[in-house]
Amino acid sequence: MPAGYGDVLRRIKQRIRAAQYEALRAVNKEQVALYWDIGGREYFIDLLLYHRALRCLFAVELKVGEFEPETVGKMQFYLAALDDRVRLAGEKPSIGLILCRTKNRAIVEYALRESRKPIGVSSYQIVRRLPKSLARELPEPGQVRRLLMSLDVRKMAPV
Repeated sequence: MPAGYGDVLRRIKQRIRAAQYEALRAVNKEQVALYWDIGGREYFIDLLLYHRALRCLFAVELKVGEFEPETVGKMQFYLAALDDRVRLAGEKPSIGLILCRTKNRAIVEYALRESRKPIGVSSYQIVRRLPKSLARELPEPGQVRRLLMSLDVRKMAPV
């Protein structure tokens, strides 16, 4: 892992969480209050998306290290909360994806064997250069940097 990568990823996750919270709160204050406050504690999913074709919420948990079995329990908790408190009538049950730096297939299989929730586990790799096939689809690194730096975290909800 490149030097300082973990710190950069943590800062990006903090900004994403802050922006997520702000956007969700603006859309529906009641819904956010129900979801983020469970049992007197706040919980934050790293990335929450909506899959239009499947008509369901899609939770993503990002890990900078190897897959750990306890992450499945955390994802099951998130999916249960999403289905109970956020999912709307007519939507299908939420699904989850755990993205890790590395994974061991045997450990993943044992961790997921008893899970009744739809959870996938995948690994990612860091590359020095973006593949050309993706370069056209994504903003330049300078554009992302400027966008992140333009966010005034003092005006955002605490993470």
